[in-house]
Amino acid sequence: MDMRSLLTLSVLLALIREDKGQKPAVFLLPMFPDVFAGDEVTLICKGRGEPIKWFINGCPQSHQGSSMLLTVVTLKDNGKYECERGGSKSDPYTLTVEELEPHAQLSPSIGGAVMSKGGGRNLVLYVDDDAYGWKCFVLRGESGFMIKPDVLNKTMAVIYAELKEAKRATFWCENGTRRSNAVTLKMTELKVMLDPPAAPALLGESVTLRCRVWGGKAETAKFYKDNKPITDITEDTFIITNATQADTGQYRCHATYRYSHISADAARQEGDSDAQELKIIGGPPAATVESTSHNNLKCFCRDCPPSANCKSSYWYHILPKDRRRLPENTHIITVKEGGLYSCRMVCGKGFSRFSNVYSYTAQPESVNVLAIIMAVILLTVLVVLLVVLIVVLIVLKCRKRGGISFQATDRWTGGDSDQICSIVMNERLEHEDSEDEKNLFCIRYYRLQSSVYGDVM
Repeated sequence: MDMRSLLTLSVLLALIREDKGQKPAVFLLPMFPDVFAGDEVTLICKGRGEPIKWFINGCPQSHQGSSMLLTVVTLKDNGKYECERGGSKSDPYTLTVEELEPHAQLSPSIGGAVMSKGGGRNLVLYVDDDAYGWKCFVLRGESGFMIKPDVLNKTMAVIYAELKEAKRATFWCENGTRRSNAVTLKMTELKVMLDPPAAPALLGESVTLRCRVWGGKAETAKFYKDNKPITDITEDTFIITNATQADTGQYRCHATYRYSHISADAARQEGDSDAQELKIIGGPPAATVESTSHNNLKCFCRDCPPSANCKSSYWYHILPKDRRRLPENTHIITVKEGGLYSCRMVCGKGFSRFSNVYSYTAQPESVNVLAIIMAVILLTVLVVLLVVLIVVLIVLKCRKRGGISFQATDRWTGGDSDQICSIVMNERLEHEDSEDEKNLFCIRYYRLQSSVYGDVM
């Protein structure tokens, strides 16, 4: 809701207060662009004159006030609403409830829907894209105001919610045509208060009701539904598991307490809370996650109607203290990291409910046995070839060394070397060398040959 919408709201309220005999008209507060299941809205009959009569789909209603409060709306509240004042009837107003969740979630950081007079609490806004650009609003009675949220990070912002003097107030946030759910907080002036959750109670889920004491803690508590005691409950918390339509009703509690933190001998006190309405609704349909293979997950929604136009999915990795959205927008994703995963369907004007949480255990990467066998065989062949090559080289080297040694021995045992030496000596005869010179020459020749072969080896 921008400033133009706020101005329109102010003009509307002025018309409600100052209209003089014009034809009655029905208006919706807050002026949501879309109404989602679980919202609390008020229909205002603008005009003057008495008595005031209401009609839903043409059927007269017992309600006679100028405003009709609808708490926790569902598809059953769809229809045409008319009012009559002083015998003049309004045009019908068509209320359409979307059985979807809005694009962002707003919820109290602590506590539920009931606060003490003069109190306040933080409401945290969670978004999937970017918290910057979101604006928040409050409707107290028939007066609406804008609240600037404090952005904590990319996906989270916070506002401080106060009732001021109002008995109840509705808070929500918007970004263009997208908005969050609406949170309605109610005020009590009693020291004992029954505090139901601020979010709608859904079929099949657990609902926690707390009996709280202003400035202290209940020692014992008794819970009542439609003024009938709920037996076997003495603690300050009553949990409804697997809620059904039979759990819808008016709840209150009676508590005993002491302010022993103020005085050790503080007197024991007791008191009753206000009655609080609890409505159990079906709520938007939920998505489902299942595995299609060892690492492929599929998101689908059996109960989402075709008119919801659910064309893609958002995926989330559930962390111990956070929920991280994944980049994929398809119905099937491939995951590698082990952990908890959830999804929801993106359905045009809103979302399906979050799916079940699927636990995925990362599988070890598959081993290619054939490739390993081939690699081992190849390595073995290479090793064998290397060994053979080394053996061949050693044999050749040994053979070479053996031949030279034989030849060298031959030289000194009168083999070929004697023949060579004789030839050399005959050649020396031409120079008329003495016999001693010839022998000395042969000895030098043998040494030279041995030195040469030795160097070669």
